[in-house]
Amino acid sequence: MSIGNSPESPEDDRNFPADDRDSIGRALQQARIAAGLTVDEVSASTRVRIPIVHAIEEDDFTRCGGDVYARGHIRTLARAVGLDPAALIEQYDADHGGRPAPTPAAPLFEAERIRPEPRRPNWTAAMVAAIVAVVGFVGFTMFNGNDTTNTGGAVAEGPAPDKKTTPATKPTKTPKPVPTGSAIAAVPKDKVTVKLTAVDDKSWISAKASDGKLLFDGLLLKGESKTFQDDERVDLILGNAGPIELFVNGKKIEEKFESGAVERLSYTKGAPESG
Repeated sequence: MSIGNSPESPEDDRNFPADDRDSIGRALQQARIAAGLTVDEVSASTRVRIPIVHAIEEDDFTRCGGDVYARGHIRTLARAVGLDPAALIEQYDADHGGRPAPTPAAPLFEAERIRPEPRRPNWTAAMVAAIVAVVGFVGFTMFNGNDTTNTGGAVAEGPAPDKKTTPATKPTKTPKPVPTGSAIAAVPKDKVTVKLTAVDDKSWISAKASDGKLLFDGLLLKGESKTFQDDERVDLILGNAGPIELFVNGKKIEEKFESGAVERLSYTKGAPESG
């Protein structure tokens, strides 16, 4: 009597994935959604074109232009949405046959064989150059001596300058600028002023005015600062809030943000109070 394949058959095992973890594209997509970012916002902050972002989230890496560019796009997108790039790159290498083997260096004897022979010095050209230099120096010396003699005679025959008729002019002193108050006092009280500085790492930020106008959208590199003003309110999204130092209306915000966290903040005129 014929017996069918049992559930433990190796052929059935091949129909089930060996790894239940999310694919690279799904992991990036879920992290982007959790961070509250759209594909357009991620594309603007990473400079990766929108069609390529969509393709990577669908695990289609053919539009990246090769494994090297695919790894670079994965690493950039992972940092923008707060994921660990190393784990995703390792997963990509495992799915695509690993990293390519390095190209072996050319043998040393081949480099020595094609090395050009040293050229012999051109003594004729050197002698001509030396003669030209000597003739030029002699001519310059003679011309300079004649010019000095003529100039001296002209000065001796001229009248002596009258010291009484030449008024003495006193040098005018440039007034020193009067130091103004602190940066806090310089902030206008009728506006909301927000200053962000990336202290020890880069961060993606987005800033909008009270009327919805986009003031800035992109990466703030380490050491860079941006200042935004509006009559009513400034809305912020910080993609990596940990490195950001924040001043609102001239006062430092003492709240500490976690590295890699996404923060949505709003500030108005008066005392800095996060919305």
